[in-house]
Amino acid sequence: MEEVRNYLRHFPEEARELYLNESVPYLDGPVSPLQFYRDWIGPNKPCIIRNAFSDWPALSKWNPAYLRETVGSKVISVAVTPNGYADAVNGDRFVMPEERQMTFSSLLDIIEGKVKSSGVFYVQKQCSNLTEELPQLTEDVQTHIPWMSEALGKLPDAVNFWIGEENAVTSMHKDHYENLYCVISGEKRFILIPPTDRPFIPYELYQPATYKQKQDDSFEIVDEEDSEKVPWIPLDPLNPDLDRYPSYRLARPLYCTVKAGEMLYLPSLWFHHVRQSHGCIAVNFWYDMDYDIKYNYFQLVESLTGAVGSV
Repeated sequence: MEEVRNYLRHFPEEARELYLNESVPYLDGPVSPLQFYRDWIGPNKPCIIRNAFSDWPALSKWNPAYLRETVGSKVISVAVTPNGYADAVNGDRFVMPEERQMTFSSLLDIIEGKVKSSGVFYVQKQCSNLTEELPQLTEDVQTHIPWMSEALGKLPDAVNFWIGEENAVTSMHKDHYENLYCVISGEKRFILIPPTDRPFIPYELYQPATYKQKQDDSFEIVDEEDSEKVPWIPLDPLNPDLDRYPSYRLARPLYCTVKAGEMLYLPSLWFHHVRQSHGCIAVNFWYDMDYDIKYNYFQLVESLTGAVGSV
């Protein structure tokens, strides 16, 4: 077991020496589908692409006045939390946001400070909410990225729309998707950790629960009855508790800021934590990953990590 522990400790070092970059590189524009697959998808490496969607009308049109006129009366799903942390660990609970139905104009009133409201509001529903809840806006963007669709031989599973307050935070997690994240206005700040650093990322099991706002505007945490416990990362990379999770000292996060007009390729299985500027608007495309040997290796590392505990 000690031999496995030592291997897991050095496994990420080999990845950095052999193929990982020390920072997230920039491309001046999209490349051919074949080259993108060879250089980025295959090696499972992130990059930021400039001029990848410069022809989208959304870049010039999506201001509050246009959004009010186009989708102001549309009812959308908005995540509401007391502290901005949705789908995150709070004490001994994995707490999901209150899902509130409200018009887009009402949300803009809160973001623009025209209406005071307790809580932090964030449009973050990840079930293709752009095409399902705001189809009027699809005329201003693409519903898939042609060169990515060709590279992977498939269309995206979901196209998601994001807008919210500055205090809204996406806690550290990973997805089984090849993710193209396009910032329309404002900026997104990412902390990225490669899958090879999995031995240094703590997971624990938590009772799932949901925030619920009471009549006095305070929030309570309501357990999801009869729900199985959820594995989640308790560590906050902005303020890691290294006494409790000492192995995280060995992780090597990458930090990047994605600005308006830029696209982040976030590879499958990469851990990521996200913040944004106030009122930032983004659209992302989720392409299902290939469950190939890369996935098998990650599952092996995950099982070994659980078997030997903290390294």
